[in-house]
Amino acid sequence: MARHQTHRGPAPQDQRLFAAQQLPALRAAAADLCWLLDRGYAARSAVELVGNRHSLTSRQRNAVSRYACADEDVQRRCRLRVEPVELSGHELWLDGYNVLTILESALAGGIVLLCRDGCCRDIAGIHRRYRKVTETLPVLRLIGEAASAWGVSCCRWWLDKPVSNSGRLKSAILAAAADAGWKMEVELTFSPDHVLSHTDEIIATSDGIVLDRCQCWVNLARLLIAGRIPQARLLDLSTAGS
Repeated sequence: MARHQTHRGPAPQDQRLFAAQQLPALRAAAADLCWLLDRGYAARSAVELVGNRHSLTSRQRNAVSRYACADEDVQRRCRLRVEPVELSGHELWLDGYNVLTILESALAGGIVLLCRDGCCRDIAGIHRRYRKVTETLPVLRLIGEAASAWGVSCCRWWLDKPVSNSGRLKSAILAAAADAGWKMEVELTFSPDHVLSHTDEIIATSDGIVLDRCQCWVNLARLLIAGRIPQARLLDLSTAGS
């Protein structure tokens, strides 16, 4: 029988893979990976080297990979980051699935990584198909309320057109916005990453590739988790988090 997902919560193996006794190895692996990236090693080969050295599973490697980045990436992303006070009167362009799934995971008790560049990231991803979950509408409310409080003129969502159910999600976003009186627009495109990487508008994403190409961004997911989701299960793989 097919399993219908109703929450964006933790995977069954996460309690074991990210238990307290696993954290020393994960943090050591994260430190090793950052060291290699700081010295110009290619990300894929560096992750394989570190994962093999610390005997990490594929899911643990994924977590360490999403946590890590080079120090120069951290510095560049910090320079381009804006604060909510700077959003007043401006549009906010959202990397739709990126922002949505992170916040859904945070609300559902899934693992959310507190990464080296200050972003929050989840582990799973959606793999070409999106399914609305119990947390979807509460996340839309969190975003709408925050954008309204910050004086955002319009939230423009960018969704991957090839992802199944993008049309349904667009309808859900527009319906929630209409009910609450928020100004939101939704665009379906084959490459949100390309759009967000080249716009002059302020964007919201935690996608490292986009962050390295964009003009300016706001750390929306982390701000909302810190301010509105105190129960979020944050995993800090820095040595300072030990």
